[in-house]
Amino acid sequence: MDTILLLFSVAAVTSAYLIWFWMLARTLTGPKAWPLVGSLPHLFMNRRRIHDWIASNLRSTGAGATYQTCTIAIPFFARKQGFYTVTCHPKNIEHILRTRFDNYPKGPTWQTAFHDLLGQGIFNSDGETWLIQRKTAALEFTTRTLRQAMARWVNRTIRTRLWIILEKAAKDHTSVDLQDLLLRLTFDNICGLTFGKDPETLSPDLPENPFAIAFDSATEATLQRLLYPGFLWRLKKILDVGAEKRLRKSLQIVENYMTEALDARKETPSDDLLSRFMKKRDADGNLFPSSVLKRIALNFVLAGRDTSSVALSWFFWLVMNTARVEEKIIHEISAVLQETRGKDTEKWVEEPLTFDEADRLVYLKAALAETLRLYPSVPEDFKYVVSDDVLPDGTVLPAGSTVTYSIYSVGRMKSIWGEDCLEFKPERWLSPGGDRFDPPKDGYKFVAFNGGPRTCLGKDLAYLQMKSVASAVLLRYRLSLVPGHRVEQKMSLTLFMKNGLKVYLKPRELVAPPKAAVSA
Repeated sequence: MDTILLLFSVAAVTSAYLIWFWMLARTLTGPKAWPLVGSLPHLFMNRRRIHDWIASNLRSTGAGATYQTCTIAIPFFARKQGFYTVTCHPKNIEHILRTRFDNYPKGPTWQTAFHDLLGQGIFNSDGETWLIQRKTAALEFTTRTLRQAMARWVNRTIRTRLWIILEKAAKDHTSVDLQDLLLRLTFDNICGLTFGKDPETLSPDLPENPFAIAFDSATEATLQRLLYPGFLWRLKKILDVGAEKRLRKSLQIVENYMTEALDARKETPSDDLLSRFMKKRDADGNLFPSSVLKRIALNFVLAGRDTSSVALSWFFWLVMNTARVEEKIIHEISAVLQETRGKDTEKWVEEPLTFDEADRLVYLKAALAETLRLYPSVPEDFKYVVSDDVLPDGTVLPAGSTVTYSIYSVGRMKSIWGEDCLEFKPERWLSPGGDRFDPPKDGYKFVAFNGGPRTCLGKDLAYLQMKSVASAVLLRYRLSLVPGHRVEQKMSLTLFMKNGLKVYLKPRELVAPPKAAVSA
């Protein structure tokens, strides 16, 4: 009798669950969902091409450019932690980033995972904590002195390090991993700009810097927290094993380095960001404590290092494969330098471009923007849904769920960028006369620098740094991919090249172009 009752109960529960699951599945518009595990099997099978997989799913929705799925097909969880809305529709993105900004914070999952590394820094906080740092940083990023400081660091790393390494490689006919060099260059620059301490990772012998290694290790271990259920990484942290053990050891090295940098700045303040924040006050009118200052500095290092170097890596790869674009870039740089330095081409490469010269490179900026459209440094971003909401396209978002806006997919939608959306075409960013940078009227078609109140403060400085580095390399060398080298995406929150970018360098012969008007 007990056995029959047990079997009947199991059958009743199973039937009830299957009915519930059938009703749930009818509301989902994304990849096929399975009982209990939802769409996790599809996610796992496509983990090595996740960004293209998401883009394919969004394209299959047509002009809607939005779908919903769940990864935990269990009552309650299916509409909360396990429920995901994925979109690349510009109106939806604007709604999330601007119109209902307060309803879509980073959220508890993200903040908890990143807290040990970033604390309550600007990129890991919401509400008043975020706002006071944002206002403070916004004032600093508009100052002429910060631009001048950035120009000094960029000029120095190009002239005394990057050029020396590239010159030796060209002379010896050896290849270089351009992505690695760019990561080192931007790391040295952002550390110098942020707390005035140069880790010198781009020295000619390419040394292993303890702080850089620890920072990379801590970032990677932190990202792993987002891939697994919270209880799992918390258990590893308690037991001090695996990635959590590496994170603890790495954070200790990072902490010691930041303490030294802060102590040095207290003794001799400079024009770096850390020195500037040391003079500022929090919402209560108090000076920021040392623990907060160190986390603020780390937030800027994280934001300023990977994004520019990754964008430049994809830029060089695209330019190598598009001779027409490379020719136009060289012609534009040559025309500007002919006006500022004369016809002697040797003077063009004596010093890196100044930021004032880089400001005039309209086509190069268009090529960089086009690179970011196709290969955004941060391909996907996630937001937590505080309260029930409805997106402009009618999609209902339940409170406690997650919404993902796919920046990578936006640039690959014909309904957004036209039939030629997959082509590398800088001209789409220029005015009809080709003399002005002319971004799309709908600003949310391009959110590589985020949008709304969280728009990247360092956007203009990032463009200037990328223009300076791009011109410094392309003016001196023609690049060619090492035969057999595979360029493919690394599956992480930042769109690294999995195998780096290994290239050969051939010295370029420069010729002064005929005198012509150059865009101001």
